[in-house]
Amino acid sequence: MNMPLTLVVDDEPDILELLEITLGRMNIQTCCAENLGAARQLLAKQRFDLCLTDMRLPDGDGLELIDYIQERGLSLPVAVITAHGSIDVAIKAMKKGAFDFLTKPVDLAALRQLVNNALQTSQFQATGKDRRTRDILLGESAVMREIRSKIQKVARNQAPIYISGESGSGKELVAKLIHQQSPRSDKPFVAINCGAIPHELMESEFFGHKKGSFSGAIADKQGFFQAADGGTLFLDEVADLPLSLQVKLLRAIQEKKIRPVGEQLEVPVDVRLLSATHKELAKMVQEGSFRQDLYYRINVIELHLPPLRARASDIPQIATHLLARLAKANGLPVPELTESALKALMRYAFPGNVRELENILERALALHEGRCIEVEDLSLPAAEGQPAAEPDGVRAQAISLETYLANVEKKALVAVLKDNSGDKVAAAQQLGMTIRSLCYRLKKLGLE
Repeated sequence: MNMPLTLVVDDEPDILELLEITLGRMNIQTCCAENLGAARQLLAKQRFDLCLTDMRLPDGDGLELIDYIQERGLSLPVAVITAHGSIDVAIKAMKKGAFDFLTKPVDLAALRQLVNNALQTSQFQATGKDRRTRDILLGESAVMREIRSKIQKVARNQAPIYISGESGSGKELVAKLIHQQSPRSDKPFVAINCGAIPHELMESEFFGHKKGSFSGAIADKQGFFQAADGGTLFLDEVADLPLSLQVKLLRAIQEKKIRPVGEQLEVPVDVRLLSATHKELAKMVQEGSFRQDLYYRINVIELHLPPLRARASDIPQIATHLLARLAKANGLPVPELTESALKALMRYAFPGNVRELENILERALALHEGRCIEVEDLSLPAAEGQPAAEPDGVRAQAISLETYLANVEKKALVAVLKDNSGDKVAAAQQLGMTIRSLCYRLKKLGLE
């Protein structure tokens, strides 16, 4: 088996020597270039498995080298080396497609970890590893095809991904797909709902604790970062993190180290960070409830999931798939959705998105009679049969879109509360949201 070959680009002899010696001990060959021009010449002659480049070069910068590699379709991971404190430059490089970054002075343990991850990615791409996954993201609308394409691209690097979208739109599914299509797929995928953890336990849950570090700490405990080491950590509803933990999370991301509660020394961790929320993080940054530096650090690349009402042409495919899965889980024959039932689903606005669609179909499966599911079996919360939305668009209204959607949401919430005899806990579970979120919506819409 041939030794991996790495292109190292730096104009400092000491750095070149350090990298060459370290990689050599890892049984990795190196070719060194002192400037951008020499790097381009080597790339034209030789195939490399990895490129390590300084950000500042005598005749350009590392960003230009990333552009050069991508323009020529060269499939090698690029990691940039930046001066300490230049995290904003590193983030810019990762937005352009860099695999990861290191800061000077170079930490050799971090360097070895980065190189191993990058070479694993390079080998993963070269061998054409089967990318079929356990989970699927359905829909043939243009926006969903684009999202699936983006998932394949972002799965190849280490950049933190921020997944935005309304509740129930499939953010955790997208996070799983990124993990499953990455070289980390055989390592842990740890998903955390940040809104479900009591604030006083957050530091211990995220970073772990040492036995005796506080009352009740009867044994050493591993945190989420350690549990996801080598794999992917997905922080759902990241907007719910308190400011005190946001500071510690930022440090963990930047330094790639954590300090368990009660421990004196930091522990290195290697995780790919994905985060999501249905809230507007940019607005929270302006209001001061979410740290700006953390926002830019987790939002290196954003994937926005559209609401179901914006891609109504995908509903028949999704509904058919969900219905088949629900019937199989309950040991029932798979019923058909009548044409009128499908049209009703495509007209409905789905404030709860795919999660609400699944709830509607599960209820219809339990209550329908015969071989088909009719419109009345769906029990859609629409007034006098008026469509809530047109496929892939919004019906012209005399009222504003905001008012129109608020009315739709009111009807949906009233219907679910009625189904559950006013029990808010049961209603929240049916809608797939927290009781706090439901109470907030009820208050906002004047339904309290």
